[in-house]
Amino acid sequence: MGLNHQVSAERVHIGFFGLRNAGKSSLVNRVTGQNLSVVSQVKGTTTDPVRKAMELLPIGPVVIIDTPGLDDEGALGEERVRRARQVLDQTDIAVLVADATQGLQPVHRELMQLLDSRGVPYVIAHNKADLTTPPAATPEGEIWVSAAQGTNIHALKELIAKRAKHTGNQRELLGGLIAPGQLAVLVTPIDSAAPKGRLILPQQQTIRSILDAGAIPVVTRETELPLTLSSLGRKPQIVITDSQVFGLVDKCTPQDILLTSFSILFARYKGDLHRTVLGAARLSTLQDGDRVLISEGCTHHRQCGDIGTQKLPRWISDYTGKQLQYAFTSGGEFPQQVDGYALVVHCGGCMLNHREMYARLERCAQSQVPVTNYGIAIAQMHGMLGRALKPFPALYRQWAQCTRAEGTARCPGECVHPC
Repeated sequence: MGLNHQVSAERVHIGFFGLRNAGKSSLVNRVTGQNLSVVSQVKGTTTDPVRKAMELLPIGPVVIIDTPGLDDEGALGEERVRRARQVLDQTDIAVLVADATQGLQPVHRELMQLLDSRGVPYVIAHNKADLTTPPAATPEGEIWVSAAQGTNIHALKELIAKRAKHTGNQRELLGGLIAPGQLAVLVTPIDSAAPKGRLILPQQQTIRSILDAGAIPVVTRETELPLTLSSLGRKPQIVITDSQVFGLVDKCTPQDILLTSFSILFARYKGDLHRTVLGAARLSTLQDGDRVLISEGCTHHRQCGDIGTQKLPRWISDYTGKQLQYAFTSGGEFPQQVDGYALVVHCGGCMLNHREMYARLERCAQSQVPVTNYGIAIAQMHGMLGRALKPFPALYRQWAQCTRAEGTARCPGECVHPC
């Protein structure tokens, strides 16, 4: 797969922010070398975030995001500003576009403080430099450019690349789980939700990660798993399964073989595995009337037996024995406020970049709402969370320690189990 075909969630996300008529869209068009955004002298021409996945040298595969002006007005303008600020959750590096004839405004400084608090690097691009005299000394991280004349555009790209050098998710999907030459068996059910003739994205990315590690992937359906395991000449290092068939795969896989799920791998890769394991404990204490949010990072056509809207609610209700209220979100529509929920259950986030997934977890933490993950929740409800955590020894030891401490006055360390 060429760099230009890399999944958007794995690309560096570069967001352009600023006031209306600062020339954001014109600058985006110069940087991309395309007429990506509509340009006009009318304030507020950019009404929604505009995204473009592309190859941007010297960075590589990126997603460029042009946003509405942060000073938009009226009820509609407020919605545009809200959407622009939503882009911050996805941004690996921000470009703050200021009108060079007016200088930095309070909204720029407010945004800089917000980016600093989130650890997001940024560049300040003073546009319309052809209409003023740039200072003799340029502060670090700032540059004077002209979208109209194309001045300093290459230098801006170089500055963005410099700031972007250490951004993004540097972790490996199977980091520490498999070594060169070892076997990994992937259990991939083929059902109505699987794309015709294709594997779903988490399965594709896991296969690629195994190959990158110099290991050997063996792919099978759950119906052929026993035959697959008996046909191998040696024991696999790990079995990775779709969470929906966790129970069946657990029974078919010998206890001396590590077992986990695609969803749990992505909980570690995209978010915070420890935090989402903590959140699974909430399943055991839900009460009648509690609200549970089930959230997916992608949008797809809902079919009969959909895991998010049908299977999970049924499994959670059966497990808890409680009358619960369920709400559902998909794609980018994760709520800004989650205070009213007793629990959030999120997908693995394969379509979200690391920053957006982590921002969602942080939103839950700020509201003190437990959050868990599809695969972790399913393993908990099947009574096999301990086994699913064995590939992660430190977390497993903590989980097992807390399990042994049930019924005692307090758990040693931070509890990762409903004691």
